[in-house]
This record gives sequence, C-alpha cells and structure tokens, in this order.
Amino acid sequence: MTIEIKVPTLGESVTEATVAKWLKQPGEAIQRDEPVVELETDKVTLEVPAPAAGTLGEIRAGEGTNVPVGAVLGIIADGAAGVAPHPGPHPAGGEGESAPPTGHSARKSSSRHRGGVPSPRGTGRGTG
Repeated sequence: MTIEIKVPTLGESVTEATVAKWLKQPGEAIQRDEPVVELETDKVTLEVPAPAAGTLGEIRAGEGTNVPVGAVLGIIADGAAGVAPHPGPHPAGGEGESAPPTGHSARKSSSRHRGGVPSPRGTGRGTG
C-alpha cells in the first residue's frame, strides 16, 4: 500500500511553495504526523507531517522545486510499517500489578489514608 504526501493548502492567496528541505530520506521509517519535509512560501516556512506511518519510499519533488498546492511531494510505502501494536489489557488475577481497589473497599482505603481528618462541612444556609 502506498500513501501520497501532498502539498497542503497554504493560505488564502498562496498557490505554490518551494521544497526547502527533506527531513527524512527514502528508506527511513516515519510515524504518522511526524514532520517529513519543509516547504517555504514568500510568507511562511512550514513542516508537512506524514499522513500515515510507514517508510518513505520515494521523493517526487526534490529540494528547491516549486510545487503547487495538492502536488505529490513523496510516497510512503508499507503504511503499516512503524506502527506499534496497541498494548492489550493488563493481566488480571495474580499476574503483574494489582488493580487499585474500587467501590466500597476504595472508600475504606481512602479514609484510612486521610489520617482521620474529618470531611469538610458546608458553611452556607441549611448546613449545620
């Protein structure tokens, strides 16, 4: 699977930019939203983030090239590469760390850790 890195919308009256610097080179792993290339306009310099994780497969617009909005700057190959699997739930029972207490036992535990300090009382009308 390949994903295109494109020139984003640059502003109301800006229609093109110049590729200033590639921050990644072909073959390098990239993460989603990681800056991969810098673009310059007459008004601003901006970093273009990777639209997906993977490996930079190809640079289609070299440094110093003028590119219009929407032009393809490069290609990300292997869209799934570089994506860490989502960690599963922690083991329950005697394995790993124990879960914090919940419900009634949590209230009892928290009252023990307050050092016997009473709960604050209201001072408004109807309290007393």
